[in-house]
Amino acid sequence: MTRRIALRPLARILEARRTGENPDEIERENLRLRHEQMRDKLRLRAESRLLMLACCFCAAFLAVGVKMTALATSVPEEPSINTSHSSITSTRADIVDREGRVLATNLVTNALYVHPHELIDPEAAAAGLADIFDDLDEETLLRRFRSGSRFMWVRGSISPEQQQRVHDLGEPGLLFGPREMRLYPNGAVASHVMGGARFGEQAVNAAEILGVAGVEAEFDEDLRDPARNGAPLELSLDLTVQAAVEEVLAGGMGLMQAQGASAVLMDAHTGEVISLASLPDFDPNARPAALTEGDPSQSPLFNRAVQGVYELGSTYKLFTIAQALEDGLVTPTTMIDTRGPLRMAGFEIGDFHNYGNSLSVRDVMVRSSNIGTARIAQMIGPERQQEFLGALGLLDPIDFEMIESRQGRPIVPSNWGQLSTMTISFGHGISATQLHLASAYASLLNGGTRVRPTLLRRDDPQQGERLISEETSRILRAMVRDVVADPIGTANLGEVPGYEVGGKTGSADKPNPQGGYYDDRVIATFASVFPAHDPRYVLVVTLDEPSIDILGETRRTAGWTAVPVAAEVIRRVAPLLGLRPQDVDHEATYQLSSASQ
Repeated sequence: MTRRIALRPLARILEARRTGENPDEIERENLRLRHEQMRDKLRLRAESRLLMLACCFCAAFLAVGVKMTALATSVPEEPSINTSHSSITSTRADIVDREGRVLATNLVTNALYVHPHELIDPEAAAAGLADIFDDLDEETLLRRFRSGSRFMWVRGSISPEQQQRVHDLGEPGLLFGPREMRLYPNGAVASHVMGGARFGEQAVNAAEILGVAGVEAEFDEDLRDPARNGAPLELSLDLTVQAAVEEVLAGGMGLMQAQGASAVLMDAHTGEVISLASLPDFDPNARPAALTEGDPSQSPLFNRAVQGVYELGSTYKLFTIAQALEDGLVTPTTMIDTRGPLRMAGFEIGDFHNYGNSLSVRDVMVRSSNIGTARIAQMIGPERQQEFLGALGLLDPIDFEMIESRQGRPIVPSNWGQLSTMTISFGHGISATQLHLASAYASLLNGGTRVRPTLLRRDDPQQGERLISEETSRILRAMVRDVVADPIGTANLGEVPGYEVGGKTGSADKPNPQGGYYDDRVIATFASVFPAHDPRYVLVVTLDEPSIDILGETRRTAGWTAVPVAAEVIRRVAPLLGLRPQDVDHEATYQLSSASQ
């Protein structure tokens, strides 16, 4: 701290008076010294400020130089709009098949909006937009431009070609907002599985994408979760198999003059659904509007394999015979009374053909005798039958990774008495979906353990609860093989050389909305497995109202309609699944042994 100099120090004044000096000189000298001290202090402060200012100027010039150097050496690129301030999450994960092939992804595009107050020539802008977009009306656009609104959407997404044409209009009030739109590169392939998506909350510079059906809706939150870090959702579907199934199914639907068709192909051990098809279908890139009136099942959006609840006819005979074998009530050679018609509570149960007085249990299956199956069901009884079908999952909605599966609720009789037991034994009076049927067939023929279908890829077999023994499952595999391999079997048109197909047909009269059943309309189903001796896959094919003329006679039953379509599907997809044709056919005709008695 600088010490202040006193102007008239008392000691100096006294000394000056004693020696005769002038005390005023002392004051003037001290005043001069004080001024010099103050001048030095101010000069030092000014020099420090000048130095600091010089440093700031140097730093500024250096920063400008560095920035100019960086700009001169950088690669030119188009400026982009910063959307970081938007709270809308627009990123959505891809969906891929089991081999990593893209089923659904995102495409960078733009939305088109208008600031009407910035339009130079509203009439020309309206005319230009109507010319670019066929669904826009020029007069309606012009009326909206003149409504006084300062903002309006035109299109949620546009193509690059449309964007260029709008840009060429030269109107400053026509503006673009960045978007990601959902793209399905395979078009209608697996459309019912994908379902589709739409824009949800929108802002000028971002929009969220929401799933509206199928797996897009089922996994909506998961697909929008930023924590996925771009990891795709991997499904069990095989794109090549799916495309082949849909192609064959479409051809069969046309040949058989059917109103609709569907197919489910699933792994009998892991439960993975390899293909799920429903026709007619749609393009999820341009998802049609839902029907507002009439029968929803007539809409292409209706998923017949998952939502369609049908009487599946004689395919249920496998369940009846499986339970009777497992409970020890019959063996494959047990003779069953097939004299008919069988009367119960005022109703008659008959067979498609007269099979004589009796058939073995094996032949009841192979020749598809309603009377024989009803007799076996009488041995089982209502309570045990209901319990067994429940264990197979045929009485409740199926737990499956599609939002539509909640709608596939089986229809069961309100009073499950003796008559219901007999009709249910051959698939009448009870309704379920194709997916229910595929799951139940896999569970009985894979060795007897419960399998639940899934759309997510998994590599390990399911370890479900045991429903029947290995021996009972082996007997059933032999029987379903005979249904195809035996010339008198109802599915003898289903033979595919080298792939040992087994299965069971089902032809159920179609219910009439006015009551009762149609006389000339059926739901034809073929539930099959291959290879039959050790099933790897289950395939269920269903045709709605099929009809084909053969030798001057109209055929509608599954043996003439669904079976040949399913055979062609297997012929096409088995090699794609890695199955090689076998030269040696494991004969499945059941042989008598001590274990079967």
